[in-house]
Amino acid sequence: MSSAAEQETCAGEGRPAPVVDGAACAAPAVSAWPGAPMPLGARFRVGPDGVAGTNFALWAGGAEAVELCLFDDAGGERRVRLTELTHEIWHGFVPGVLPGQRYGYRVHGRWDPWTGGRWNPAKLLLDPYARAVDGEFALPPEVYGHVRDWPQQQVADTVRDDRDSAPFVPKGVVVHDDDDWADDRRPKTPWADSVIYELHVKGFTRLHPGIPEELRGTYAGLAHPAALEHLTKLGVTAVELLPVHQFAHEDHLLRRGLKNHWGYNSIGYFAPHAAYAASGTRGQQVGEFKRMVRALHAAGIEVILDVVYNHTAEAGELGPTLSLKGIDNRGYYRLQADARRYADYTGCGNTLHVVQPHVLRLITDSLRYWVTEMGVDGFRFDLAAALARSMHDVDMLSPFLAVIAQDPVLRRVKLIAEPWDVGSGGYQVGAFPPLWTEWNDRYRDAVRDFWRHALPDVREMGYRLSGSSDLYAWGGRRPYASVNFVTAHDGFTLRDLVSYERKHNEANGEGNRDGSNDNRSWNCGAEGETDDEGVRALRRRQLRNLLTTLLLSTGVPMLVAGDELGRTQGGNNNAYCQDNEISWLDWGLLAEPGWKALSDLTSRLIALRHRHPVLRRRAFFSGRAHSADGLRDLAWFTARGTEMTEGDWYAPAATLGMYLSGRDIPGRDERGAPILDDSFLAVLHAGDRPVDFVLPGPPWAERYEVVVDTSVEEQAAEPSAAHRAGTTITVPERSVLLLKVAF
Repeated sequence: MSSAAEQETCAGEGRPAPVVDGAACAAPAVSAWPGAPMPLGARFRVGPDGVAGTNFALWAGGAEAVELCLFDDAGGERRVRLTELTHEIWHGFVPGVLPGQRYGYRVHGRWDPWTGGRWNPAKLLLDPYARAVDGEFALPPEVYGHVRDWPQQQVADTVRDDRDSAPFVPKGVVVHDDDDWADDRRPKTPWADSVIYELHVKGFTRLHPGIPEELRGTYAGLAHPAALEHLTKLGVTAVELLPVHQFAHEDHLLRRGLKNHWGYNSIGYFAPHAAYAASGTRGQQVGEFKRMVRALHAAGIEVILDVVYNHTAEAGELGPTLSLKGIDNRGYYRLQADARRYADYTGCGNTLHVVQPHVLRLITDSLRYWVTEMGVDGFRFDLAAALARSMHDVDMLSPFLAVIAQDPVLRRVKLIAEPWDVGSGGYQVGAFPPLWTEWNDRYRDAVRDFWRHALPDVREMGYRLSGSSDLYAWGGRRPYASVNFVTAHDGFTLRDLVSYERKHNEANGEGNRDGSNDNRSWNCGAEGETDDEGVRALRRRQLRNLLTTLLLSTGVPMLVAGDELGRTQGGNNNAYCQDNEISWLDWGLLAEPGWKALSDLTSRLIALRHRHPVLRRRAFFSGRAHSADGLRDLAWFTARGTEMTEGDWYAPAATLGMYLSGRDIPGRDERGAPILDDSFLAVLHAGDRPVDFVLPGPPWAERYEVVVDTSVEEQAAEPSAAHRAGTTITVPERSVLLLKVAF
């Protein structure tokens, strides 16, 4: 489609007039000096003759023309034609443009969806390198490059919409950034010593009574002493923040009166999500985010970002035109042989074409920016297998992984892969190269199945407790390549895992069809909340079992914010669109004795892990004797007190004894001395009846002291009981005993 207004021209220029609310642009022309093609984005600086202004640079490979659009506080628009073109980068220096200026782009080119061309200058586009974004993304028809409501939907994406989108979309903001981070001290916690705490900035702080009301739900709220106090008391070493890149809400959610709460719908890879800022959205969000990072660092806590570089908020061919789609659709996205359609390895409508150099550059520039200028310490990559695809297949020698491996900034930070996507061959657990750690879903599944007594034998559990050597003992990888987790943001909370056997996602408005059906949960005898105190007590015991198992396992433990408080989502296992009490942490739970005891146990287990290097090994167990007494670094025992045979591993069992020797820890301390620690025996019993367990005798131990007993609600501060080696003890049903070895 085209409009008659497109044939008009602005005074003094031989080009089509921009259309604003159906009328030709009457704003005075603004000229740009040549400027520079590097760096990309909007950079405030002093130009020629000492004139202050901003350099703008945009990669738009197939474009025919690019207009920079500057907006005043009333929404008035001035346009600047960028006439300089260097290596497919359009650029110009505009004198007098200062920090706080709002801007966007209009990119001209051929509208030809059949070959992947979707240029439409009626649509204002967000700069992919914008450091801050002002305004909310709504999705009225005007923000679509095609006529969204065209009667024949099967061809709607081919019909161009000429209405101006500028009044309906957020704008980029020019930000001045001269922070050198000289006063910041990164914790630099070694991987083996790390305990990760996955949290949502808003969800964690929104209801916290100790945080001032005006700071709740914000970066400043997370930096508040009341929030930091909980994190430091708990003992975690890193927070893994759900997406904080600027994101947009999906149309299908907005139509149902919902929003994307989790944020896995990025549209600005350099901009902190503006809605989480208490101080303002005209660049103030950048400084607020940095102050949050500094506060966390000062508390000894690293900041890891959950990042979504596999797709953007522009969805597929029927999605909105917000940024990359209108800059160069063919250049940024993977398209099918029918170039109208997108290759979708993410389930979100599109996939970034990471093999393209400029797309790879966008991602790596963004990553380096968050490390060097925003102070973060690492990244968790959503659907990382999609980034590792070359042309089609997942390739561990792909350009993305190769660039990360050699980058002097990125190879030094924490890198966590979600090692799968939804495409063919996308499940890649255990396959990522050295430097990377991975979310280990096989750990999650094994631990859930063990405690609901659904494993056919204990082989899988043995691997998962001891660092998953079957997955990671290759190529120089270490046990900390495995990020062990029982729950994550996606799925049941820990409390819901022991309270529901079926998902209850009705509030999402999708007929309870969304979310996984494979929860591996057990409701302990009643579905959902109950007044039966026996069921409630059993559920709390199961929570203690799950948390204790997680924090005693070799690898890097990851907890989800609120699991230590008994947080519930009412059985919703896909609360991505619930920006309300379903997702926000209920801090009032700490006033209830049972949940306070669970939080205290979690803190105690993390402290135990920090004190004992035998629980956070830097190398895999060998299973061999390293001393004359015949003790091995790892041994497995049956309830009979005998070492497990091959037949025992294959036999049905609900009980497993794991002996960890503190005398055979590989490596040396900072002064070159051997690392020595206490030895421990962990007894895990998932059966529904007590079991008699014979404590292994010499040379394994002379006596044992009980350190943790999950069968009791309140844990003793010191070892609560001692038993001679060789004696038989009764292990209560569904419980973990951790015993310290004494000689």
